[in-house]
Amino acid sequence: MDTFALVVTIGVALFFTYTNGFHDSANAIATSVSTRALTPRAALAMAAVMNLVGAFLGSEVAKTVSEGLIQTPEGSKGMGILFAALVGAITWNLITWYFGLPSSSSHALFGGMVGAALAGGTTVYWGGVLEKIVIPMFVSPIVGLLAGYLVMTAIMWIFRNSNPHKAKRGFRIAQTVSAAGMALGHGLQDAQKTMGIVVMALVIADIEEYSDPIPVWVKIACALMLSAGTYAGGWRIMRTLGRKIIELDPPQGFAAEATGATIMFGSAYLFHAPISTTHVITSAIMGVGATKRVNAVRWGVAKNIILGWFITMPAAALVAAVSYGLVYLAFL
Repeated sequence: MDTFALVVTIGVALFFTYTNGFHDSANAIATSVSTRALTPRAALAMAAVMNLVGAFLGSEVAKTVSEGLIQTPEGSKGMGILFAALVGAITWNLITWYFGLPSSSSHALFGGMVGAALAGGTTVYWGGVLEKIVIPMFVSPIVGLLAGYLVMTAIMWIFRNSNPHKAKRGFRIAQTVSAAGMALGHGLQDAQKTMGIVVMALVIADIEEYSDPIPVWVKIACALMLSAGTYAGGWRIMRTLGRKIIELDPPQGFAAEATGATIMFGSAYLFHAPISTTHVITSAIMGVGATKRVNAVRWGVAKNIILGWFITMPAAALVAAVSYGLVYLAFL
């Protein structure tokens, strides 16, 4: 196995994690920043640290990514497929970041894997894609929407007789905890996705077996790159989540973040499903906002975001397939 190809593939995987960090940092902190519970830099620093910690909290999501979606390709062709999958995901991340659209880095990666696998003639486990990716892609936003609505309704009822100014001040403090929970869940989910890709590369290179534990250096490298990307910030997407969907106040921000964090931990530990943090927090914000009144949510912006969700996997798959074709012509 060409060591250079392995090093390049792992390097591109870590760069994908970096783009994932600055693309998705908004997921954890946009609500806290928009309600002024945290300053942007303090929020980013906290999110970076929690992403780092979250990356070490499990490995089941990584296992799903490395073994459950496509058959492990072999040799230089296999490394070319992984490389192309990552190029597809990175390209889509950068396009959606540029336009400030909070699409899913996770689904960009999965789309890239499927597109590159199909182009390279490798088996796609459609049952795994359906069960672990497509069904959660539809279910998690619905759960986020309903749960956000119910949590916010409960908060409004519990604090109905409270002094509004005191309540807002208390929830502004509580938001630092809920934002930390979101960042922890993001690290748990998204760092593991890249770990799964790196493990696949090591298996293709005959350095590791799937039965082996994930090497500590892989966990550290993925966690550090995700944290570095998070600290770099994703200001364009943060504006979309924090302001354009609905003007949030601290109780609403807390409700959205608490809902999102709970769903992410539940999906990782109970179902081993790599869900999109973007889908969960965006839908939770919509659910929370709908408790004001349905037209308080800017559904036009929401519609564009949802459209982005649907086109992410096919778009990343197409870029990955073209990338594999170029890699094949140039090197294979």
